[in-house]
Amino acid sequence: MLSDYFYHERIRKSVAMFGSLFNNIYVLRKDGSGNVISTQKVPLSYAPKRDFLERIRENPDLYDNTKVAIKLPRMSFEIIGYQYDAQRQLQKMNNYSKTGSANDNRAKINAPVPYSISMQLNVYAKTQDDALQVVEQILPYFTPQYTLTIKPFSDYNDIKEDVPIILQGMSYLDDYEGNFGRRTIIYQLDFLMHANFYLGIANSQIIRQVDANLYVDVLTDSDGFGNSVYPQPKLTVLPNPLNVSADSDYGFTETFTYVDSA
Repeated sequence: MLSDYFYHERIRKSVAMFGSLFNNIYVLRKDGSGNVISTQKVPLSYAPKRDFLERIRENPDLYDNTKVAIKLPRMSFEIIGYQYDAQRQLQKMNNYSKTGSANDNRAKINAPVPYSISMQLNVYAKTQDDALQVVEQILPYFTPQYTLTIKPFSDYNDIKEDVPIILQGMSYLDDYEGNFGRRTIIYQLDFLMHANFYLGIANSQIIRQVDANLYVDVLTDSDGFGNSVYPQPKLTVLPNPLNVSADSDYGFTETFTYVDSA
């Protein structure tokens, strides 16, 4: 209805990019002398906060198992919403062209449509120290913006785009039932990711030959039947070499020919 099929995996790439920021966070456990006794990588998953909390509450092993250190802390993130960003909208008629799939065509990329994607990161821990270790490994990178680079088109790896991720705020919740034995400390970090959505890429043929008929208002001869005949110059322009790519360095060959016309 709207156009031919296209899919640039823009949202999927945004989710993967956002998650990659927080997949290398660790928590250290120390004894009374300050010596490190264990190092734990904090697991990260894409999951809604509500479902994640229900899973923690319904599974007693997360609290009662002697190996609870390998259960918590954890992190989860999810997309909260999308909003059109009119301030970043370029002229809709703008487009960018580059070499297509072959030397004889060009790819036309239209101006993107800007959206802001709201992302939420949740940090779950049983102790305050574990939660603070995770949070302090995140906050210094956002001032309040951190920029990543993405390749928006899988077929054109030379095209890159900067994606700002903005930390908008952080909230804290100490969630427990009955006593502090069933306690979950939650830090919620709210982010805004700038994303651009593109239409399908159109490929068009390159013009490799131009013919121009030039009019000359000078009569020079007669065809013998009373009709005036004059030379009709024709200009032909070809690239040199003929098979050159549109983005290469090349020249032109210009050829004039004359055709008698009545």
